[in-house]
Amino acid sequence: MASSNPQSLTGRIAVVSGASRGIGRAIALDLAKEGASVIVNYNSTAKGAEEVVAEIEKMGGQAKAVKANIGQADEAQALIQAAIDNFEKIDILVNNAGITRDMLIMKMSEEEWDQVMEINLKGTFNCSKAAIRPMMRARFGRIINITSISGQIGNAGQTNYSASKAGQIGFTKALAREVASRKITVNAVAAGFVDTEIWSGVSEEIIDGFIDSIPLGRKGQPEEIAHAVSFLCSEKASYITGQVLAVDGGLAMF
Repeated sequence: MASSNPQSLTGRIAVVSGASRGIGRAIALDLAKEGASVIVNYNSTAKGAEEVVAEIEKMGGQAKAVKANIGQADEAQALIQAAIDNFEKIDILVNNAGITRDMLIMKMSEEEWDQVMEINLKGTFNCSKAAIRPMMRARFGRIINITSISGQIGNAGQTNYSASKAGQIGFTKALAREVASRKITVNAVAAGFVDTEIWSGVSEEIIDGFIDSIPLGRKGQPEEIAHAVSFLCSEKASYITGQVLAVDGGLAMF
């Protein structure tokens, strides 16, 4: 039975792609803290995914790690089916999985372009398409796409990544219009400079330059992205759809 607390996700079933580390890990844990059962998707980091599952179970929740390359339609379909097989339904889909292959366009290979598009944008399409049918039957759903300020303002050396993230924003708005009549909301969270391992190889000088451009003067934490996702999944956000919520310390203001 769902809790009377409008912030609570008790009884909800969530699938989080790319949930073995970083922002995805934080999202899976926060959804579980709010009461959701979680399918923890991974592609290559099995140990990390199992650690997330163990942490959720330690707090009294339910979770299962599921391997899938969401860039492949059949594997994305199997990921969504895993939620139904294990928990009988899917209420929440968080399209978080993403990769970078940064390079100036003059040196960027076609493969580097295609790899980023396959995971970041086609993966969002594959998982959403698989989840929409059961959500429509249930007349309820929450789809959250984790995009980036790179998709809003662009970033040199990231034409592939920025294009994929901008594509997610257009996808969010179009899908929101398609499924609103079935009480399915579709929103995006645009992450700014978040403190994850993706920055581990970047020099302190470059990092300091990024921080200097952030009005709040600091990096974001994965948990701050996760809190925004949990809010958009809750009943408190039931009248919000087709929107992009920037969690970026004020870096991209419109």
